[in-house]
Amino acid sequence: MTPPLAPELVRATVHDPHAEARARFAAAVHAGLAKPHKRLPTEYLYDERGSALFDAICDLPEYYPTRTELAIMRAHVDAMAAALGPNATIIEYGSGSSIKTRLLLDALERPAAYVPVDISAEHLAAASARLAREYPELRIAPVAADFTRPFDVPVRGVGRRVVYFPGSTIGNFEPDAATALLRQMARLVGPGGSVLIGVDLRKSVDILEPAYDDAAGVTAEFNLNLLRRIARELGGDLDPSRFRHRAYFDAEHGRIVMTLVSRCTQLVHVAGRRYRFDEGEAVITEYSHKYTREGFAALAGAAGLRVAQVWTDPAEWFSVQHLVAG
Repeated sequence: MTPPLAPELVRATVHDPHAEARARFAAAVHAGLAKPHKRLPTEYLYDERGSALFDAICDLPEYYPTRTELAIMRAHVDAMAAALGPNATIIEYGSGSSIKTRLLLDALERPAAYVPVDISAEHLAAASARLAREYPELRIAPVAADFTRPFDVPVRGVGRRVVYFPGSTIGNFEPDAATALLRQMARLVGPGGSVLIGVDLRKSVDILEPAYDDAAGVTAEFNLNLLRRIARELGGDLDPSRFRHRAYFDAEHGRIVMTLVSRCTQLVHVAGRRYRFDEGEAVITEYSHKYTREGFAALAGAAGLRVAQVWTDPAEWFSVQHLVAG
């Protein structure tokens, strides 16, 4: 048997030479630190070390989302596959190398194509090559792109389009941005197309806060690593030892707020600019919104998507939701 060819990588939207990437990183950091309430860009938490630390977080006893979603997938993946139907083209936002992706592909009836979309071209190419070896009959068409912006799908004329967005990443977007992303998904799949998405649900603060501030300090190290990355890649005198990690539930907005709090009054330099931090001042690094079923249905509805099915764990901590474009 002839071995499968590695899928050809399509580069859409993002062309990322190192100089351009550094300039975008610096611009995002400067824009965030210039705000009255300082912010740092969430997406830059995930350099090589940040990604490894997040993998470690997923195995922590306090961090429920990963294992809970995986349990939901294992219990209900056949029903999900039946809802999506045969000959589906699966367009996954984010990495295409997870156990959940394989569970879905294995359950689907004659999937027509798999289109993983990720901003990291190198990681995407390697993950897609591995999947091509495991699924030699499946057309795999990876796209290197920022999925928050429009991109082209290099697959035409096959069954229903399905955006697959596992994890709870939709919660990292503020409501207007989440609506915009869902609206973009609805346009991409077209009328009658589907979105299969992980949505974290509201629950006790006693469960939520430890998930983002674990006893072993792994999440703290993950958060502080962003400062190390800024100092390494952009230059300056930003010292992580002068900050501490704090995560808390903001009940008014229904979200976890992950911050880095200055331990002292200090002036820091980043990429040629100076910023003042007061003692106790916090810089936000991540939001993680937690939804009620009704709240997420309203958000999806504003984007032109109808909730068709919802699968949860017995405690209703997490959900996987099937949305249909109108």
